[in-house]
Amino acid sequence: MEKHAPAGRIKGLISIIFVMLIWGSSFTVTKIVVTEMSPVLSAGIRNVVACLALLPFYLVRRRQVKQPLPYKQLVLMGLAGTTFYYFCFNTGMKYVAASTGALIEGLVPVAIAVPAALILKEHLAKTTIAGILLSVTGVILVGFVGNAQKSANALLGSSLIVAAISLWSVYTLLARSLKDTDTVLITTVSTFIGTALSLPVPLYELYQHGMPPVPLKAWAGIAYLGIFASALAYFMYNKALESLPAAQVGNFLNLIPVIGALIAFIFLKDKLTALQLAGGVLVLAGIWLSSQRKA
Repeated sequence: MEKHAPAGRIKGLISIIFVMLIWGSSFTVTKIVVTEMSPVLSAGIRNVVACLALLPFYLVRRRQVKQPLPYKQLVLMGLAGTTFYYFCFNTGMKYVAASTGALIEGLVPVAIAVPAALILKEHLAKTTIAGILLSVTGVILVGFVGNAQKSANALLGSSLIVAAISLWSVYTLLARSLKDTDTVLITTVSTFIGTALSLPVPLYELYQHGMPPVPLKAWAGIAYLGIFASALAYFMYNKALESLPAAQVGNFLNLIPVIGALIAFIFLKDKLTALQLAGGVLVLAGIWLSSQRKA
């Protein structure tokens, strides 16, 4: 069993890095989408697209794997990682710049590592703790001290992004606790449940106001977010949690602010200050430190 651990760990690291690239881009794409349609409606459509993308994989896997599923935990995962997460995330992104949202997201590792140590009893090595502290210091520089972006309702937007971070830590800890359950099934079923619970509000919005005119770029953005940022990335994220500790996976999420800010700078012309660039270097250094093998 042990001899397979290094290979599994390498696959986990590759998976989580690929996920970070997808999720880093999601801030710019989401910002484009929520400027064209309401946050609630765009979240609902994104979730439905993700379900359609995941459905074939679920049908194949369900025939192959007959193990009973922990539906109580999956309902909680769906609520935390889909229903409430995307309400908070999309609404928050309506009020903050894409780079600001990405940078605030860098607070995720603390929200994951501390509960993982307290609840899941995961050991926090000194290098992991040092890496988290270094990364969070970088996030503070990038997202707060060095942030030059100002926007209307920025406090509300930032607060909603922080709420989304808290919800994501709950999703991560639940997924980690189910690491012995089939990854495809927990990803798909939790997404299906979360989507079903998220639909009443956007359906009521459609009933009240009808479907607004939506440009092609927004539809393309929703398709990208649903297929890649939700369906594919969720599966790969949960797969990484099978072989990597939750605290280490959480610290890799610090790549999101760096990638997100750079993409926002390139495509939306968001500004990056010298302090933000310095913070990005600290984030990367913290990720490298926390990913080192422990003896």
